[in-house]
Amino acid sequence: MGGMQLKVTTWNVNSVRFRIDLVAKFIKAARPDILCLQETKCPDDAFPMKRFRRLGYEHAALNGQKGHHGVAILSRLPFDAVTVRGFCGKTDCRHVTVVLGEKAKLKDPVTLHNLYVPAGGDIPDPAANPKFGHKLSFLDEMRECVDVHVKGRERAILVGDLNVAPLEHDVWSHRQLLDVVSHTPVECEKFVAARNAGGWIDIMRELVPEPAKLYTWWSYRSPDWKAADKGRRLDHVWLAPALAERVKTLKIAKEARGWEAPSDHVPVTATLDV
Repeated sequence: MGGMQLKVTTWNVNSVRFRIDLVAKFIKAARPDILCLQETKCPDDAFPMKRFRRLGYEHAALNGQKGHHGVAILSRLPFDAVTVRGFCGKTDCRHVTVVLGEKAKLKDPVTLHNLYVPAGGDIPDPAANPKFGHKLSFLDEMRECVDVHVKGRERAILVGDLNVAPLEHDVWSHRQLLDVVSHTPVECEKFVAARNAGGWIDIMRELVPEPAKLYTWWSYRSPDWKAADKGRRLDHVWLAPALAERVKTLKIAKEARGWEAPSDHVPVTATLDV
């Protein structure tokens, strides 16, 4: 097999410009080949590209807007293709896909999807809360959307802040969070349906099976997040079956939650042989 390792990080950075120094700190320590960011909150023409180039990331696929949402893929390797699609009839900057192939010197191409699923507000009732309705529609569309499915034996990766903690041990208390947005039964059901329809493997849980607790997010509302440890697994790495066997390591950078003025999400990094 071709001996190339690919290190991919996903991180909801909660404003790329405000947290660019934290991003730089993380990059210097972890050195991913590809960094997938969500909630960049930044129009493409204001994206801090100069800083990323200095850090070694020459290549960027951006889908951003002012103030809200936004996704980006920063890479040391060039892309063969970049595509962006809207969900739910909106152009709210929640998706970007790249293909790594010949230009990256990959014998067989790899497709990488970066997604930011709507958070869904606080009230888990689509009638009372349109944001929750939007989230449910988005998950339904992910299930139907062939653009984010594994086609045949395709070598594909899907990462992002998917804003659902689907399993009992993906949250600090299954019982107490059953009616809290991100862990309600209707969200979990739609989430798993989307993953299954797409043919994806939840590689985090393949490597760290339940009942081990696994979190990537700790609320800002918790005064001492570390002592309370009331986390949720909202950030995900899904792999096509063809790549699932090739994961070398997976790391959740929990320490990043304790940095000064942090994001409430931490980086998740998967290293694969491609």
